[in-house]
Amino acid sequence: MWVERLQLTSFRNYSALTLSVGPEPVVLCGPNGSGKTNLLEALSLLTSGQGLRRSPYPDIARMGSTSWAVAARLRTASGPMDIGTGIAGAADAGGRTARIVRIDGEDQSGSGVLDDYVEMVWLTPAMDGLFTGPASERRRFLDRLITCFDPGYRPRLGQFERAMQQRNRLLADDVRDPSRYHGFERIMADTGVAIAASRAAAVAEIQAAIDLRRNAPAGSVFPWAEIALLGALESELASRPAIEVEDDYFHLLGRTRERDRAAGRTLDGPHRSDLIVGHGPKEMPAKVCSTGEQKALLIGLVLAHADLVRQRRDGSAPILLLDEIAAHLDPQRRASLFDEIVALGSQVWMTGTDLEAFAALGERAQNHRVEDGRIMRLG
Repeated sequence: MWVERLQLTSFRNYSALTLSVGPEPVVLCGPNGSGKTNLLEALSLLTSGQGLRRSPYPDIARMGSTSWAVAARLRTASGPMDIGTGIAGAADAGGRTARIVRIDGEDQSGSGVLDDYVEMVWLTPAMDGLFTGPASERRRFLDRLITCFDPGYRPRLGQFERAMQQRNRLLADDVRDPSRYHGFERIMADTGVAIAASRAAAVAEIQAAIDLRRNAPAGSVFPWAEIALLGALESELASRPAIEVEDDYFHLLGRTRERDRAAGRTLDGPHRSDLIVGHGPKEMPAKVCSTGEQKALLIGLVLAHADLVRQRRDGSAPILLLDEIAAHLDPQRRASLFDEIVALGSQVWMTGTDLEAFAALGERAQNHRVEDGRIMRLG
């Protein structure tokens, strides 16, 4: 799968833009603030959720506008596909802004359907502290990886989060009637255990893909990672049937209402789990590694995941968005990264301030200059 044409209307600093590219790696160079990352953000909105910046939808509109649109023509194994998304006006009286999604001209019920069609993963400078930051960021990263090969995963996340919000609201309102909680807690138990099971299965598969890369004759300059999940539900699922874990979690939620009411939130569930990452060759936690080592670990993890998706999708690798990816890599690692993504066969969009940083790609890349909301093909 690859993006053949991207069109923007009133998106960030772009009043209007049409960009046509091929399946080869796309390099976007230009000064800071020119709009390079805005292009990656537009691409990321071809998937579910709020994109790589997680901005409120009204904030994405160009200054002076209350609407924006992203349209793309993608090439897939089954032929061309058109995706359009955006917002059509200001928020409603409740402060909500509905995101419009169309596939091949037909309106969709929400952005979740995009995960049935588009696999995409991104790395941004904001993720450089992924291993040292809060567990919520690592969960979000893992969840994005999982949606690439389990389209039903994100709807389960949404169901769990909505049920938990309702439970928390009842607790905050000091509701004491147990019957008011049962429906929400049953949904939390069913979907929460399913989420934990999906995460555990995904981590096992990604670790297997990492091990394959580690043992490959050619090897990789990016260190291999050891990954694991830390969470009560995941631990229980390792030795017990899911149905038993669901029942236990359901009863636990019933027993801990007073504690959670005092805390102001639900303290048990998959929203408390963590992704633990270790530097395999050095046998040390990723969080205590140097910034450069953490960056290399993260890149190696994403490449292993992309290779796993490619194998599961009959040779179709996910689209990769790599923002300022070359900034902290030495020339050897940059050249190796470029060789690996070309071999992977994924369409990769990369940004940087200096075109020279991508010289090792040679004629294998499509180079573009971005300046003040305009884009020019180079070469």
